[in-house]
Amino acid sequence: MKKLFFTLVTLILFSCSHETDYGPRKINYDRDVCTQCLMGIADQQYAVQAINNNGEVLWFDDIGCLNKYMKGEKWKKFTEGGKVQIWVGDAGHKGKWLDAEKAYYRYGDHTPMGYGYGAVENPGDSTYTFQQARQRIDEGKTMREGFLKENKMMGKGGNE
Repeated sequence: MKKLFFTLVTLILFSCSHETDYGPRKINYDRDVCTQCLMGIADQQYAVQAINNNGEVLWFDDIGCLNKYMKGEKWKKFTEGGKVQIWVGDAGHKGKWLDAEKAYYRYGDHTPMGYGYGAVENPGDSTYTFQQARQRIDEGKTMREGFLKENKMMGKGGNE
């Protein structure tokens, strides 16, 4: 009886001390889609993933989609439990993930949704911090208009 009690107490303690894995996840190209625009994740070098304290993952195909999503109520609900880790694909090294807050963002890349910001590990002559890149996107300093025209997406509205 003592053995059974000890086993149950041990199981309960281990199940209560679950730590969230905030490490970057591997993209499942067959099923992972951008939470904002609903496009399939196709290019890891520009993909973004956000992991909350419950271990839930949101995928984005472009830093601009993340920026747009962060302004809404769904983001507030996703982050209300505490820590959120955001990983961005390293635009210079396929398969590598960078902490979004520590990465630098160069402007002029041809990104999946045309915002034009690619994350890199080291600063260059014309790179921006995460907050600066987000501010520039908010100000419309993107390649998005040309991207939409090129892809004949003007006037579609919705999640574009």
